[in-house]
Formats: sequence, structure tokens, C-alpha cells
Amino acid sequence: MIVVVDGILDNTLQIAKKIKHPHLRVIGYPSNKGKGYAVRYGMANSRGDIIAFIDAGMDINPNSMSLMLENFEWKQADIIVGSKLHPLSKVRYPLARKIISLIYRSIVHALFGLSVRDTQVGLKVFKRRVLEDVLPRLLVKRFAFDIEILAVAKSLGYTRIYEAPVELTFRNWTSITSSSFMSIALRMLWDTLAVFYRLRILKYYHNRNHRKWRFDPELNFRINLG
Repeated sequence: MIVVVDGILDNTLQIAKKIKHPHLRVIGYPSNKGKGYAVRYGMANSRGDIIAFIDAGMDINPNSMSLMLENFEWKQADIIVGSKLHPLSKVRYPLARKIISLIYRSIVHALFGLSVRDTQVGLKVFKRRVLEDVLPRLLVKRFAFDIEILAVAKSLGYTRIYEAPVELTFRNWTSITSSSFMSIALRMLWDTLAVFYRLRILKYYHNRNHRKWRFDPELNFRINLG
């Protein structure tokens, strides 16, 4: 297990490092860069042929991971995504959040035609070879990371993308002000449209544009991990 601290802004990194376990590694970097960067940073420091990530905060029950892995093996998947819409999922969150999710899912489906209905749950499992191919192409560091990684993977021919059930309870919804939520929603929509523009118009993610991909030594998945 790799714990990624997205910006050393308090004592989280030091506290987490106090937990000693042979299968636990705690890493971080000085400034906050967003969820997308944090996930890619963790993946770039991972090992093994199957790599998963889960959001911190315990909104998602970690026991969901076992079902994800079972589905991954059973379906011989390239990617398994946790889905609030799976018939076996147990989800508790406000009506307003459900409506917003529905609108966003409709936009994503219209733009990218992904086979999975729910792309935003912070629990996903990948084959290593998929990440080695996809990660060097990605740009989004914050709000539309999930969309970018799934859309690019599909465009490269990794079509065995399936949903699996999760248990999810939104805990901090009431702490988000309406103004800050609208700001996040607009930035997420902007990032999503930017992914569509790069994918469909610029063809940025295509192999022939590999010289344009932004090199970040901290996220050099292929070279660091072989």
C-alpha cells in the first residue's frame, strides 16, 4: 500500500510515517497539485502487474477493493471502475449530488461514449501495461483525471473496461459551500471539455504526437519502473 500526501501543508506526512508496516509506504511532495497528480505519483512508485487506487477519507469502504479484484480477474479486464450505479452498490448521498452526477454523466457519455456509466468514483484497478501506455500522455492534475485516463485508454484500444459495486457514503457534502461547489463544477467541466478537445480535435494523445507529451521526471512511469 502506498499513501500519497498531496502537498506537505501540515503534519499529515509525519503522522502517517509513524505507522510502521512492511507493506506500507508513505510518500509526498512539497506543494498541493491535485488528485490527478497524486494518483499518478503513487502509480509511478508502485510495483506489480495489477495497480489500484482508492480515495482517502473513508467515503469509500475499503472492503470494496476485494470485489473489484474479483471482477478484475473474472472478466480479464484492462480496467475495473467502482460504480455508484452498479445494482449491488450501496450508496448514500444527497439528492442534489445525484442530480449533478446525472447531468455530468450525460455530458461524459455524449463526449466520449465510454461503456461504463459512472467514471468518478475514486476506486479503480488497472493492468500495469495499460498504465505504462496511458500515463505518459496525461495532462490533467486535478478535476477530470478519471475521465482523461479512461478516455485515453479506450482510444488506445483498451476496451475491456467494466464496472464493479462499491459501498460509498458522502461524509463532507454539507461542509462545501454553494459558491465553492459551483467553482469546482465549472473547473471540472472545463477540464473535461479540454480532454475532449485534445482527444478528438488535436489528436494530442496519438502516438505520432509523443514528442509533445510533457515530460515530468517525478511521473516517469516507464523509465523509473521498467
